[in-house]
Amino acid sequence: MWFRNLQIYLLSTPFELSAEALHDKLTARPSRECSSMELSTYGWQPPLGLNGKLLTHAVAHCTMICMRREERVMPAVVVNQRLTQRISDLEEAEGRKVRRRERGEIKDEIFLDMLPKAFTKSVLTYAYIDSRNGWLLVDAASPKRAEELITLLRETLGTLPLRPLEVTDSPVHAMTSWLQHARLPKEFVLGDECELRDLAEEGSVVRCRRQDLAGKEIAGHLKAGKEVVQVSLEWQARIGFVLTAELGVKRLRFLDLIQEAAAESEAADPATRFDVDFALMSLELGRFVSSLIKLFGGVAKA
Repeated sequence: MWFRNLQIYLLSTPFELSAEALHDKLTARPSRECSSMELSTYGWQPPLGLNGKLLTHAVAHCTMICMRREERVMPAVVVNQRLTQRISDLEEAEGRKVRRRERGEIKDEIFLDMLPKAFTKSVLTYAYIDSRNGWLLVDAASPKRAEELITLLRETLGTLPLRPLEVTDSPVHAMTSWLQHARLPKEFVLGDECELRDLAEEGSVVRCRRQDLAGKEIAGHLKAGKEVVQVSLEWQARIGFVLTAELGVKRLRFLDLIQEAAAESEAADPATRFDVDFALMSLELGRFVSSLIKLFGGVAKA
Protein backbone atom coordinates (compact mmCIF):
# COMPACT_ATOMS: atom_id res chain seq x y z
CA MET A 1 0.00 0.00 0.00
CA TRP A 2 2.92 2.37 0.66
CA PHE A 3 3.37 4.58 -2.39
CA ARG A 4 6.65 4.24 -4.29
CA ASN A 5 6.19 7.23 -6.60
CA LEU A 6 4.11 10.37 -6.64
CA GLN A 7 2.40 12.44 -9.32
CA ILE A 8 0.71 15.47 -7.77
CA TYR A 9 -2.46 17.09 -9.15
CA LEU A 10 -4.46 20.04 -7.86
CA LEU A 11 -8.24 19.87 -7.80
CA SER A 12 -9.74 23.01 -9.36
CA THR A 13 -12.93 22.77 -7.28
CA PRO A 14 -13.64 21.20 -3.87
CA PHE A 15 -14.22 17.45 -4.01
CA GLU A 16 -17.63 17.01 -2.41
CA LEU A 17 -18.25 13.26 -2.75
CA SER A 18 -18.05 11.17 0.40
CA ALA A 19 -16.20 7.84 0.29
CA GLU A 20 -19.55 6.04 0.13
CA ALA A 21 -20.86 8.22 -2.70
CA LEU A 22 -17.58 7.81 -4.61
CA HIS A 23 -17.83 4.02 -4.19
CA ASP A 24 -21.30 4.10 -5.71
CA LYS A 25 -19.98 6.03 -8.72
CA LEU A 26 -17.03 3.67 -9.22
CA THR A 27 -19.28 0.61 -9.35
CA ALA A 28 -20.21 1.71 -12.89
CA ARG A 29 -16.71 0.72 -14.06
CA PRO A 30 -15.55 -2.36 -12.13
CA SER A 31 -12.38 -4.11 -13.20
CA ARG A 32 -12.84 -7.21 -15.36
CA GLU A 33 -10.88 -9.73 -17.38
CA CYS A 34 -10.08 -9.17 -21.04
CA SER A 35 -12.36 -10.88 -23.51
CA SER A 36 -10.70 -13.09 -26.12
CA MET A 37 -10.26 -10.22 -28.58
CA GLU A 38 -9.46 -7.38 -26.16
CA LEU A 39 -5.89 -6.19 -25.73
CA SER A 40 -6.58 -4.47 -22.38
CA THR A 41 -9.31 -3.43 -19.97
CA TYR A 42 -9.47 -0.79 -17.22
CA GLY A 43 -11.64 -0.69 -14.13
CA TRP A 44 -11.82 -0.12 -10.39
CA GLN A 45 -11.10 -2.70 -7.75
CA PRO A 46 -11.15 -2.52 -3.93
CA PRO A 47 -7.95 -0.91 -2.57
CA LEU A 48 -7.92 -3.74 -0.02
CA GLY A 49 -7.87 -6.31 -2.83
CA LEU A 50 -9.26 -9.69 -1.79
CA ASN A 51 -9.65 -8.39 1.77
CA GLY A 52 -12.19 -5.73 0.82
CA LYS A 53 -15.43 -5.17 -1.06
CA LEU A 54 -15.67 -1.38 -1.18
CA LEU A 55 -14.06 0.45 -4.09
CA THR A 56 -12.90 3.22 -1.73
CA HIS A 57 -11.07 3.29 1.59
CA ALA A 58 -11.25 6.47 3.65
CA VAL A 59 -9.15 7.75 6.52
CA ALA A 60 -10.08 11.23 7.78
CA HIS A 61 -10.17 13.54 4.72
CA CYS A 62 -8.30 11.13 2.41
CA THR A 63 -9.96 8.51 0.18
CA MET A 64 -7.97 5.76 -1.52
CA ILE A 65 -8.96 4.25 -4.88
CA CYS A 66 -7.31 1.59 -7.06
CA MET A 67 -7.38 1.14 -10.83
CA ARG A 68 -6.69 -2.31 -12.27
CA ARG A 69 -5.48 -2.59 -15.84
CA GLU A 70 -5.54 -6.07 -17.31
CA GLU A 71 -3.63 -6.52 -20.54
CA ARG A 72 -2.68 -9.33 -22.84
CA VAL A 73 1.04 -9.95 -23.13
CA MET A 74 2.02 -9.93 -26.78
CA PRO A 75 5.84 -10.09 -26.99
CA ALA A 76 7.00 -8.18 -30.06
CA VAL A 77 9.87 -10.62 -30.58
CA VAL A 78 7.44 -13.54 -30.95
CA VAL A 79 5.20 -11.63 -33.37
CA ASN A 80 8.22 -10.62 -35.45
CA GLN A 81 9.63 -14.16 -35.51
CA ARG A 82 6.35 -15.51 -36.86
CA LEU A 83 6.15 -12.64 -39.34
CA THR A 84 9.64 -13.33 -40.65
CA GLN A 85 8.90 -17.03 -41.05
CA ARG A 86 5.58 -16.50 -42.79
CA ILE A 87 7.03 -13.94 -45.23
CA SER A 88 9.96 -16.25 -45.97
CA ASP A 89 7.58 -19.14 -46.68
CA LEU A 90 5.36 -16.96 -48.88
CA GLU A 91 8.24 -15.52 -50.90
CA GLU A 92 9.71 -18.98 -51.46
CA ALA A 93 6.36 -20.51 -52.44
CA GLU A 94 5.33 -17.73 -54.84
CA GLY A 95 8.75 -16.58 -56.03
CA ARG A 96 8.13 -12.89 -55.33
CA LYS A 97 8.97 -10.16 -52.87
CA VAL A 98 6.43 -9.26 -50.17
CA ARG A 99 5.76 -5.51 -50.22
CA ARG A 100 5.38 -3.24 -47.20
CA ARG A 101 1.57 -3.04 -47.29
CA GLU A 102 1.17 -6.80 -47.51
CA ARG A 103 3.75 -7.22 -44.75
CA GLY A 104 1.59 -5.03 -42.49
CA GLU A 105 -1.52 -7.02 -43.32
CA ILE A 106 0.24 -10.30 -42.51
CA LYS A 107 1.46 -8.86 -39.21
CA ASP A 108 -2.10 -7.84 -38.29
CA GLU A 109 -3.33 -11.35 -39.09
CA ILE A 110 -0.65 -12.88 -36.85
CA PHE A 111 -1.52 -10.47 -34.05
CA LEU A 112 -5.24 -11.28 -34.21
CA ASP A 113 -4.49 -14.99 -34.34
CA MET A 114 -2.28 -14.82 -31.25
CA LEU A 115 -4.49 -12.46 -29.23
CA PRO A 116 -7.03 -14.96 -27.79
CA LYS A 117 -4.20 -17.31 -26.75
CA ALA A 118 -2.02 -14.67 -25.09
CA PHE A 119 -1.48 -14.65 -21.33
CA THR A 120 -2.81 -11.72 -19.32
CA LYS A 121 -1.27 -9.69 -16.52
CA SER A 122 -2.71 -7.13 -14.13
CA VAL A 123 -1.22 -3.78 -13.16
CA LEU A 124 -2.59 -1.87 -10.17
CA THR A 125 -2.38 1.92 -9.85
CA TYR A 126 -3.29 3.43 -6.48
CA ALA A 127 -4.27 7.03 -5.82
CA TYR A 128 -6.00 8.99 -3.13
CA ILE A 129 -8.00 12.19 -2.99
CA ASP A 130 -7.07 14.61 -0.21
CA SER A 131 -10.23 16.72 0.00
CA ARG A 132 -8.85 19.04 2.69
CA ASN A 133 -5.79 20.09 0.68
CA GLY A 134 -7.46 19.74 -2.73
CA TRP A 135 -5.01 17.18 -4.12
CA LEU A 136 -5.09 13.98 -6.11
CA LEU A 137 -1.92 11.98 -5.39
CA VAL A 138 -1.18 9.09 -7.75
CA ASP A 139 1.37 6.33 -7.18
CA ALA A 140 2.85 6.43 -10.67
CA ALA A 141 6.41 6.85 -11.94
CA SER A 142 5.30 8.87 -14.98
CA PRO A 143 2.54 11.34 -15.85
CA LYS A 144 1.42 8.98 -18.63
CA ARG A 145 0.58 6.22 -16.14
CA ALA A 146 -1.17 8.71 -13.85
CA GLU A 147 -3.22 10.04 -16.78
CA GLU A 148 -4.62 6.54 -17.38
CA LEU A 149 -6.15 6.61 -13.90
CA ILE A 150 -7.32 10.23 -14.27
CA THR A 151 -8.96 9.47 -17.62
CA LEU A 152 -10.85 6.52 -16.13
CA LEU A 153 -11.87 8.61 -13.11
CA ARG A 154 -13.17 11.38 -15.35
CA GLU A 155 -15.11 8.89 -17.47
CA THR A 156 -16.59 7.38 -14.31
CA LEU A 157 -17.54 10.63 -12.60
CA GLY A 158 -18.43 12.59 -15.73
CA THR A 159 -16.06 15.41 -14.77
CA LEU A 160 -12.97 15.96 -12.67
CA PRO A 161 -11.47 19.45 -12.94
CA LEU A 162 -7.81 19.27 -11.96
CA ARG A 163 -4.33 20.20 -13.22
CA PRO A 164 -0.77 19.02 -12.64
CA LEU A 165 1.08 20.80 -9.85
CA GLU A 166 2.80 23.96 -11.10
CA VAL A 167 4.85 26.18 -8.81
CA THR A 168 6.04 29.78 -8.80
CA ASP A 169 9.79 29.12 -8.95
CA SER A 170 11.49 27.09 -11.69
CA PRO A 171 12.38 23.63 -10.30
CA VAL A 172 15.37 23.38 -12.67
CA HIS A 173 16.81 26.73 -11.57
CA ALA A 174 16.21 25.94 -7.90
CA MET A 175 17.79 22.47 -8.06
CA THR A 176 20.77 23.84 -9.96
CA SER A 177 21.23 26.53 -7.32
CA TRP A 178 21.14 23.93 -4.54
CA LEU A 179 24.08 22.08 -6.05
CA GLN A 180 25.97 25.26 -6.94
CA HIS A 181 25.80 26.54 -3.38
CA ALA A 182 25.31 23.25 -1.47
CA ARG A 183 22.53 24.94 0.45
CA LEU A 184 18.88 23.97 0.91
CA PRO A 185 16.10 24.90 3.34
CA LYS A 186 16.68 23.09 6.65
CA GLU A 187 13.87 20.56 6.10
CA PHE A 188 15.68 19.07 3.10
CA VAL A 189 19.06 17.38 2.68
CA LEU A 190 20.87 16.54 -0.56
CA GLY A 191 21.25 12.87 -1.44
CA ASP A 192 23.95 11.30 -3.58
CA GLU A 193 22.54 11.19 -7.10
CA CYS A 194 21.48 13.62 -9.78
CA GLU A 195 20.95 14.07 -13.50
CA LEU A 196 22.36 17.08 -15.34
CA ARG A 197 21.61 18.22 -18.86
CA ASP A 198 22.89 20.88 -21.19
CA LEU A 199 19.53 22.30 -22.25
CA ALA A 200 21.19 24.14 -25.13
CA GLU A 201 22.86 21.00 -26.46
CA GLU A 202 20.41 18.20 -27.17
CA GLY A 203 21.54 14.81 -25.92
CA SER A 204 24.20 16.04 -23.47
CA VAL A 205 23.27 14.20 -20.24
CA VAL A 206 25.27 13.29 -17.14
CA ARG A 207 23.84 10.85 -14.58
CA CYS A 208 25.59 10.48 -11.23
CA ARG A 209 25.02 7.96 -8.43
CA ARG A 210 26.81 7.56 -5.11
CA GLN A 211 28.40 10.91 -5.79
CA ASP A 212 29.23 13.87 -3.55
CA LEU A 213 26.86 16.41 -5.08
CA ALA A 214 28.83 19.26 -3.50
CA GLY A 215 32.12 17.97 -4.95
CA LYS A 216 34.39 19.32 -7.67
CA GLU A 217 33.19 16.94 -10.40
CA ILE A 218 29.58 18.14 -10.15
CA ALA A 219 30.79 21.74 -9.85
CA GLY A 220 32.69 21.33 -13.13
CA HIS A 221 29.56 20.20 -14.97
CA LEU A 222 27.59 23.11 -13.56
CA LYS A 223 30.31 25.56 -14.54
CA ALA A 224 30.19 24.14 -18.07
CA GLY A 225 26.54 25.17 -18.30
CA LYS A 226 24.65 22.01 -17.36
CA GLU A 227 21.50 22.30 -15.27
CA VAL A 228 19.99 19.88 -12.76
CA VAL A 229 16.84 18.11 -13.94
CA GLN A 230 16.72 15.40 -11.27
CA VAL A 231 18.16 15.13 -7.77
CA SER A 232 17.81 12.85 -4.72
CA LEU A 233 16.77 14.42 -1.42
CA GLU A 234 15.65 13.59 2.09
CA TRP A 235 12.92 15.41 3.96
CA GLN A 236 13.12 15.69 7.77
CA ALA A 237 14.86 12.29 7.96
CA ARG A 238 11.42 10.81 7.29
CA ILE A 239 11.11 10.54 3.50
CA GLY A 240 13.73 9.87 0.84
CA PHE A 241 12.97 10.55 -2.82
CA VAL A 242 14.18 11.62 -6.25
CA LEU A 243 12.69 14.87 -7.52
CA THR A 244 12.30 15.58 -11.25
CA ALA A 245 12.08 18.87 -13.14
CA GLU A 246 8.35 18.23 -13.63
CA LEU A 247 7.88 17.86 -9.85
CA GLY A 248 7.44 14.11 -10.13
CA VAL A 249 8.58 12.17 -7.07
CA LYS A 250 10.31 8.88 -7.85
CA ARG A 251 11.70 6.10 -5.65
CA LEU A 252 9.72 7.36 -2.69
CA ARG A 253 10.99 5.80 0.56
CA PHE A 254 9.46 6.11 4.02
CA LEU A 255 12.44 6.06 6.34
CA ASP A 256 13.01 4.45 9.73
CA LEU A 257 11.05 6.95 11.82
CA ILE A 258 7.87 6.21 9.88
CA GLN A 259 8.48 2.47 9.50
CA GLU A 260 9.05 2.16 13.25
CA ALA A 261 5.75 3.94 13.91
CA ALA A 262 4.00 1.55 11.53
CA ALA A 263 5.62 -1.47 13.19
CA GLU A 264 4.33 -0.39 16.61
CA SER A 265 0.73 -0.92 15.52
CA GLU A 266 -0.79 -4.21 16.64
CA ALA A 267 -3.07 -4.65 13.65
CA ALA A 268 -5.02 -7.87 13.97
CA ASP A 269 -6.11 -8.27 10.34
CA PRO A 270 -5.22 -7.00 6.83
CA ALA A 271 -7.99 -4.38 6.81
CA THR A 272 -6.80 -2.85 10.07
CA ARG A 273 -3.19 -2.99 8.88
CA PHE A 274 -4.15 -1.15 5.69
CA ASP A 275 -6.09 1.42 7.69
CA VAL A 276 -3.14 2.14 9.99
CA ASP A 277 -0.60 2.31 7.16
CA PHE A 278 -2.82 4.57 5.06
CA ALA A 279 -3.35 6.90 8.02
CA LEU A 280 0.40 7.15 8.60
CA MET A 281 1.25 7.55 4.93
CA SER A 282 -1.39 10.19 4.18
CA LEU A 283 -0.38 12.18 7.26
CA GLU A 284 3.28 12.20 6.21
CA LEU A 285 2.57 12.90 2.56
CA GLY A 286 0.26 15.76 3.50
CA ARG A 287 3.09 17.48 5.38
CA PHE A 288 5.69 16.50 2.78
CA VAL A 289 3.78 17.80 -0.25
CA SER A 290 3.02 21.06 1.57
CA SER A 291 6.76 21.50 2.26
CA LEU A 292 7.61 20.66 -1.35
CA ILE A 293 5.21 23.31 -2.66
CA LYS A 294 6.62 25.94 -0.29
CA LEU A 295 10.14 25.00 -1.39
CA PHE A 296 9.35 26.42 -4.85
CA GLY A 297 7.48 29.53 -3.76
CA GLY A 298 3.98 28.09 -3.62
CA VAL A 299 1.43 27.09 -6.25
CA ALA A 300 1.63 29.09 -9.48
CA LYS A 301 -1.44 31.11 -10.34
CA ALA A 302 -3.64 29.34 -12.86
